[in-house]
Amino acid sequence: MKYLVCDDSKMARKMLIKALKALVGENIEIVEASNGQEAVDLYTQISPEVTFMDLTMPIMSGFEAVKIICEKNKDAKIIVASADIQEGSMAKAKANGALGFIKKPVNEENLKPVLQKLKVL
Repeated sequence: MKYLVCDDSKMARKMLIKALKALVGENIEIVEASNGQEAVDLYTQISPEVTFMDLTMPIMSGFEAVKIICEKNKDAKIIVASADIQEGSMAKAKANGALGFIKKPVNEENLKPVLQKLKVL
């Protein structure tokens, strides 16, 4: 299974990947992006089953990246992983196509229910 993890913070990406591997197993393919534009480009190239997206990033925000990816693939499974869980931000991300939200920092405890909801765990 392929996963795309997009966050401008290398530490946040590492924490999410660590939790993901602990829950799903080591034998998964994970590709990392550090901004929304990279995420859009990589999504097109690798077609991941699940994408994790931060919202506040340079070059292209997660909001924009989610919208573009979902316009290209209406079945895209995108989970927002962000410290910004204000109702307005969550509503905008959902309107753009995100399927769920995880409040940072991501760990096994808050990641597991989201993976179960997506039926990938």
